[in-house]
Amino acid sequence: MKLDVNALGTFYRMAREGSGLAAGRLTSMTGVGTRVGVTKLNFMRGSEIRSEIDDGRDKVGIRVELTAGLEGHSVIIFDREAAEEVVRTLIQDEATGEFTGMDQSAVTEVGQIMTNGFIDGWADVLGMVIDVSTPEFVEGQTAEPFFGDLDTAPSEDDLALLFRSQIEAVDTEIGYKHYLLPDHDSIAEILDRQRGDREGIEYDKLVGFDKLAQQGATEVANAVTTLTGIETTVEIRRLNFVSLETIPEELADEPLVGVAFSFDGTPSGYLLFLFDEDSAREVVEATVPSPPDDEFGEMGTSAIKELGNIMASGFLDGWANVLDTTIDHSTPEFVHDVGPAVIDPVVIDLGENQDYAFVFDTQIEADDREFDCDIYAIPNEEDLERALNDLDVDRVEDAKTTAEFPVDEAKSQ
Repeated sequence: MKLDVNALGTFYRMAREGSGLAAGRLTSMTGVGTRVGVTKLNFMRGSEIRSEIDDGRDKVGIRVELTAGLEGHSVIIFDREAAEEVVRTLIQDEATGEFTGMDQSAVTEVGQIMTNGFIDGWADVLGMVIDVSTPEFVEGQTAEPFFGDLDTAPSEDDLALLFRSQIEAVDTEIGYKHYLLPDHDSIAEILDRQRGDREGIEYDKLVGFDKLAQQGATEVANAVTTLTGIETTVEIRRLNFVSLETIPEELADEPLVGVAFSFDGTPSGYLLFLFDEDSAREVVEATVPSPPDDEFGEMGTSAIKELGNIMASGFLDGWANVLDTTIDHSTPEFVHDVGPAVIDPVVIDLGENQDYAFVFDTQIEADDREFDCDIYAIPNEEDLERALNDLDVDRVEDAKTTAEFPVDEAKSQ
């Protein structure tokens, strides 16, 4: 299967349009105003999907099988409280909490109508018929009831293409997540038609580069642990294909502290390491012998930039080694601002030449402390395509990824 940025952009717009139609139908049925949240075209492993769903909360879902023009499965998942609100809105009665009888019917009807809205948007853009099976009501706390027996769901280590949308109600608790898991061969055929004569990117090479990003994130976690003494692990990571203008929506609307880099070579792009303020204070306290009262003054800023330098080397060295090229990164730029403002300059600069971007999105968490670090690697679109076309996938597992930056020396200083 070959991926083309223009074709993926079409898919992204279809997902966005389908989400808008689904939101409109939810509003028509319930009378509740809705808005489309973040729509993503994700390349996710089975372990990542399960990590996202397995949060211990009760959930209710509707799933259907798709055939004809597009084969695969569509799954809509409500938190139980949101599903209960649907019941109250539609049948003017309190939900029983058991979702039997009319409760199940109400949620299933809403799920079916929203699914049809989403799929109708795809069918219109593709100019084809997509058949939708009778909806199946599902409930549970983990991913297993929703995805466990679907042949289109990826296994733990396999990377699958899927589409995720989130719709939020205005002033109520109704909201849901939508997962579209297309069949590999079916989506490959559609992608080939959309790609036309353009070269595109081999899917297997994107999978290899994704593994490389995972290795880089592991090196970052090791560097954080070595320098700060805070035991960390890579908890959540995804490869997203998104519209540039939606990237700021990913960041929490709260103060963030971190370091930003540009990098040049094959590929070029931007790299950001972002902490919430409490995590940034943990970094300063762990690396500065006598932490100052102002953690983000000159001394604290220097400590965070030094850590950023080490993390950048750890993340990018593996890319350069596998690609047999040189990737140079800039000196670290300290950032301290409300979330979206932190990444706006990157979006503006990339937006001069492209509308979409592959974003390697990783979260590192401490094992036993209130600490997390979000990593955003956003390569230049054309450079990434060249890098992937030159990538020898067999080198990914064997290449040296350990940074040559002197971590122990930095720690002693």
